[in-house]
Amino acid sequence: MRRQRAKSGAAFVSVVRGRGWRYCRRPVQFSDTITRWTGVAPRAQGPAFLTGIGHGGTHWVAGVFYILLPFITRDLGLSYAEAGSLVAVFHGSAFAANFGSGMVVDMTGRRVAFQIVSLVMGALALMAFGLAGSFLVLCGLTMLIGASNNLWHPPSIALLSQTYPANRGYALAVHAMGASLGDTVAPVAAGVLIAAVGWQATAGWSGIPALAVAGLIAWTLLPSDRPQAGTAKRGSGLTEYVQGVRLIVRDRAILGLCVMAGFRSMTQNGLYVFLPLYLVNEAGFGPIVMGAAMMMLQLGGVIAGPVAGAVSDRIGRRPVVLAGLSVSTVIIVALTFVDNELVYVAGVSLLGFALFAVRPVVHSWMMDLAPAGMAGSATSLMFGTQSLFSVLLPVVGGIVADRFGLTAVFYLLAATVLVSNTLVYLLPRGEARPRPSADAG
Repeated sequence: MRRQRAKSGAAFVSVVRGRGWRYCRRPVQFSDTITRWTGVAPRAQGPAFLTGIGHGGTHWVAGVFYILLPFITRDLGLSYAEAGSLVAVFHGSAFAANFGSGMVVDMTGRRVAFQIVSLVMGALALMAFGLAGSFLVLCGLTMLIGASNNLWHPPSIALLSQTYPANRGYALAVHAMGASLGDTVAPVAAGVLIAAVGWQATAGWSGIPALAVAGLIAWTLLPSDRPQAGTAKRGSGLTEYVQGVRLIVRDRAILGLCVMAGFRSMTQNGLYVFLPLYLVNEAGFGPIVMGAAMMMLQLGGVIAGPVAGAVSDRIGRRPVVLAGLSVSTVIIVALTFVDNELVYVAGVSLLGFALFAVRPVVHSWMMDLAPAGMAGSATSLMFGTQSLFSVLLPVVGGIVADRFGLTAVFYLLAATVLVSNTLVYLLPRGEARPRPSADAG
């Protein structure tokens, strides 16, 4: 054993003595362990992690935008309805980009190039926020950020599906982990920057990380970004894409799952908009506490997501989604009665643990239901539905906040997640068992 340990720096022996027993951990090859658990050798994981970091960059831009919003609203004298309208513009442009970008990417076959465009466009728009002085200019910049956010998904998912045809599940999990990392770090980082230099300077500095990631991807992945054989023929079949979408929307279970995901997304994005506004304007919390609360909202999901996914593989998607949405409904209402900062942050963390853990389970459920070869179209339909539904709540919530106060908005959010929960219960039984995902390219 000692000879083996000397041969490999990755191998080690751990001995714990006490009460007459001895624990010994046998030496293992770290590289072999990674390959065994993930199905992908460490040297081959570069594109997955680079794409995951890029996904985190797009979520970083969106996360900073949400943290800037209450300070922009206050300093520029915007109403809650106008603040909600900005988020509606964000999701409206994301909805449009979700479908248009998929068509363009398939027609050109350029995966990496459009990822770089997504990052650069979002970063530059965010940096320009610090110079904006009117509501119309803010709307235009928000439109660019929203479009860049959903422009990312079709090329990145197609690239990973193409690069890891036998390990799409693992590759897309790394992709999602990058998004969660961006969502987790952005709120607290932006909160600290706003406290130190103000929101205008924060907007300018916050675009730099996304530009750096775009440069890294351009340097490492762009040289190999060429259309694959047969891509043009596949991409020119716009009629086939439309027919595929029509086939999916005729499936009651898939359509119901999309609507349910849309209501869940309304709750999630409503929290992005109105939780910072509530923390600053009603609870009187500073930017650092606000950033910490938003970070904990995401961190709870980062921790709970893998657990929820593993449990759903064993007992099914429906009970896990029902449990997560039920807990979310109760916590959203309970938060309106909390005054203590630490208790509030802890409550928000529990909310993220429940609400955000549901997200990957819903996506897995869709992959279970999607016909073979139609996983990409089913994903586009779900993301499009979520963006469409998310356009509505910021405007409605802003009107409710202007008339009845921000606390009333949280009862509205609880109602949307309750509707989502009811739809889960009403979805047709006999859901498909988990199976390998179809080609998402």
